[in-house]
Amino acid sequence: MKIPKRIQPLVDDGLVDEVQSQLMSGKEASVYIVRCGETIRCAKVYKEISQRSFKKATAYREGRKVRNSRRARAMEKGSGFGREQQEKVWQSAEVDALYKLAAAGVRVPQPFGCFDGVLLMELVTDDDGYVAPRLNDVVMPAEQAIADHQVMMTYVVKMLCVGLIHGDLSEFNVLVDEYGPVIIDLPQAVDAAANNNAEWMLARDINNIRDYYAQFAPELANTEYAKEIWSIYEKGELKPDTKLTGEFIEQEDLADINAIMEEIDAARIEEKHRRERAKEMKDGIDESKFNWSES
Repeated sequence: MKIPKRIQPLVDDGLVDEVQSQLMSGKEASVYIVRCGETIRCAKVYKEISQRSFKKATAYREGRKVRNSRRARAMEKGSGFGREQQEKVWQSAEVDALYKLAAAGVRVPQPFGCFDGVLLMELVTDDDGYVAPRLNDVVMPAEQAIADHQVMMTYVVKMLCVGLIHGDLSEFNVLVDEYGPVIIDLPQAVDAAANNNAEWMLARDINNIRDYYAQFAPELANTEYAKEIWSIYEKGELKPDTKLTGEFIEQEDLADINAIMEEIDAARIEEKHRRERAKEMKDGIDESKFNWSES
């Protein structure tokens, strides 16, 4: 096929030898199947910000740090240079996340570098060598659904342990090969510690996955992994091998005994002062009566 304009520089530099076909076109990027020497890979071409339809990008960028102070100031002001820098941060976020998650034991496509808005990475295939299907296109028995769901919860935990939340995880962002689920599409990965939206994004990710697998294993619909995982994470006790139960008991807000005692003490002191003031006023009135009668 005709070489896309954005991939041409990679062909010129010998990083890509042939563009075989377009794999998909999404809200933030188009993906092509390419040949690099004897290896078939995929090239993800990020769309320009004017063409990208990904909504609420600001919520995802929150907490992303830029070391260069000039770049950071420009991004805050929203200047032309700042928007360009935002794009670079947005694009590099995915390749950074891929390297970090692969090192943490999460199955993601192997990245080979990002070049001027084009991410070269592994093409995930099935056991016949065809492009692996999305989870959305896979039907499975209940036992497999339960097993794969457990794998996905393990991946979510490992991601959180290295400070990341996918932020847009669903059956459309998971591929399935002969070894199981592979997580894809990470440009919107969220910094769990710095993003104020982290908790609900994590819950949405987990519940999306739960709801899909629950179609095949209905018992999963009643699990509460999102609340369980976040509760353990907030306590600082979450580890990659943390054993999960999928259960979470909502506790009513426990009374703050210290605060109540302080309020009682304050009320007691106030009442004591009130009585003292009343006594002083009474004594003053009695004394004035006494003085008046003597006169």
